[in-house]
Amino acid sequence: MPRRALENPLVLAVLGLLLESPMHPYQVFTELRARSASAINRGTLYDVVEAMAAAEWITPQGTERSGNRPERTVYALTGAGRDELVRRLDSRIREPKREFPEFLGAIAYVGALGPDGAAAALTERAQRLSERADADQERLAAVLDSGVPRLHVIEAEYALHQTRAEIAWVENLVAEIRGGALTWPGKD
Repeated sequence: MPRRALENPLVLAVLGLLLESPMHPYQVFTELRARSASAINRGTLYDVVEAMAAAEWITPQGTERSGNRPERTVYALTGAGRDELVRRLDSRIREPKREFPEFLGAIAYVGALGPDGAAAALTERAQRLSERADADQERLAAVLDSGVPRLHVIEAEYALHQTRAEIAWVENLVAEIRGGALTWPGKD
């Protein structure tokens, strides 16, 4: 397994889930999909699990079978895996990095849409973000109401706050465009 599989962002999530309890890769996949809006490729996840086992961050704890399903290997976090989880968490929390999301690349050239096109596109984005934030808020509330400790879903709370901050910024930008405070070069 290529070493770069250990650099996949899924590594941190898998280590974190296995800190909660041992589980088989399909359980990890199911949990990650339930806790995140991100698309997760099952094949990539299995490659990551294989690389983590080879690095001795996780170890097979046994197999289980449910009904007609094939046997599934249950993995547990090792001491080295816990150390790696702590190292990665500490580094990522302490050291802010400049990330380059798609929106940042697109907003850099919003001027190409012209004032009306930019305002329309941004208004639609704000609406879609609001719908997502409402759905995320409902999902988060349901998870918390089911008894899951807030600490286990704190990332969902953070993402919700990020989305709300983006909505406020986008709505303000739309108001500036429509009010004329943000001008386009060559426009009078």
